[in-house]
Amino acid sequence: MTGFEGLLPRPSSVRPTGESLITGAPVEPSVGFTDTLPAEGYRLTITQDGVQVEAADEAGAFYASQTLRQLHGADRFRAASIHSGPWTLPCGTVEDAPRFGWRGVLLDVARHFMPKYEVFRFIDQMAAHKLNVLHLHLTDDQGWRIEVPAYPRLTEVGSWRTGSWVGRQPDGTTEHDGRPHGGFYTTDDMRELVAYAKQRHVTIVPEVDVPGHSQAAIAAYPKLGNTDEQLSVLRNWGINPNILNVSDFAIEFFKTVLDHVVEIFDSPVICLGGDEVPTGQWKDSAAAAQRMAELGFTSEVQLHGWFVSRLAAHLAERGRRSLGWDEILDAGDLAEDAIIASWRGEEAGVTAASSGHDVVMCPEQHVYLDHRQAEHPDEPIPVGYLHTLEDVYRYEPIPSALAPEFHRHVLGAQAQVWTEHLDNPRRVDYATFPRLAAFAEVVWSSPDGRSYREFEARLVNHHLARLDAMGVEYRPLTGPHPWQTRPGVPGRIRTLPT
Repeated sequence: MTGFEGLLPRPSSVRPTGESLITGAPVEPSVGFTDTLPAEGYRLTITQDGVQVEAADEAGAFYASQTLRQLHGADRFRAASIHSGPWTLPCGTVEDAPRFGWRGVLLDVARHFMPKYEVFRFIDQMAAHKLNVLHLHLTDDQGWRIEVPAYPRLTEVGSWRTGSWVGRQPDGTTEHDGRPHGGFYTTDDMRELVAYAKQRHVTIVPEVDVPGHSQAAIAAYPKLGNTDEQLSVLRNWGINPNILNVSDFAIEFFKTVLDHVVEIFDSPVICLGGDEVPTGQWKDSAAAAQRMAELGFTSEVQLHGWFVSRLAAHLAERGRRSLGWDEILDAGDLAEDAIIASWRGEEAGVTAASSGHDVVMCPEQHVYLDHRQAEHPDEPIPVGYLHTLEDVYRYEPIPSALAPEFHRHVLGAQAQVWTEHLDNPRRVDYATFPRLAAFAEVVWSSPDGRSYREFEARLVNHHLARLDAMGVEYRPLTGPHPWQTRPGVPGRIRTLPT
């Protein structure tokens, strides 16, 4: 298989001929379309006469171009050509198609804002790995990142904060850096991001998180809250007691927000969050008690389901499906076509799929890329569970507890890049790669014959050079570079039960 052994993700089928195509410039293939291949699939044929692509659709043709790009060598991943001499391609046929239709990454731009040009770069990295869903976490307690013309204070007030926690001390205490930071995307910025992603066959799924993780919105519009306290955009992390109230005003407010979101984003799916919603403020609220009486509810948890379902119904009227974190299963009143993001473990995904709901698997025990990736003593701000490169590669998105007849409800999987402790793009690069390369193979390639050692050889001998050419500041397999460490900044380590 000389010449094809460096491909990543691993293709379904490779048939080399042992010959080579030598040209003076990178080859542009001849492209045709066929209905004999699965969705997003392609057949790439290289002979001494040229390169031909047969594709199931435009996405398949694009993924064939990414494979051809890899075969040309790492220089094809640079922003400008520095290659000298002829280009050599191995002759043969590559036939390939993805295992899952949802091959996603969540990028949290709420905790720490990611400038627009860096999101473009992140999309380029996704496309090079044949990933096709960017879940963009746009709102949270710590920041509101999307302009909404009807509510200008969401970005005037909610898009910046006065500082952040610096790590987490062993006794639970914290220090603040006192450094203001923030930013937001204008409507035209967001349209540009959507168009840029679409050209690379990446769908941006926007998230507006309700009714918890909403303090930035409450800081901007106090009428959304449950108390008379004037809140600020939150500087710390964690589960926050300050949640949205259940008034008609709050519902209509977020319907207006979602109308704007739907106008910008072409994704058939919009995420409503719904995670980590403590109901203490509703227990103490006369308005919440009145709403419960009107609806015949006996538990504040039912208000959680009611709130999310009202907005899901609003999205459905506009032809969009809702996606929510797995807490919405517990809250009830779930739309029939709601998609569940199973993050607290695999159990919710099994429950949801077994009851007929589509699911996206993203359990924190396996695919949270902000979690520490080694026990290395210099690992910067080590938080969460240990997820080594090999751990990520060995992840299986279909839960073993899920009966085969429900496997069709697993749309795919999604890696998560939360940015509480990733305060700049270099830190995002470090946390994300090369583990995202391993994840890309998990969601694209068949699990049959999967070998970590074989993957690692392809990564080290071929793929890291591509990441270098793209300017990705990934974590070396032997440990961080000195400039990637954060001496004296403790993390919050968690361990999986044995």
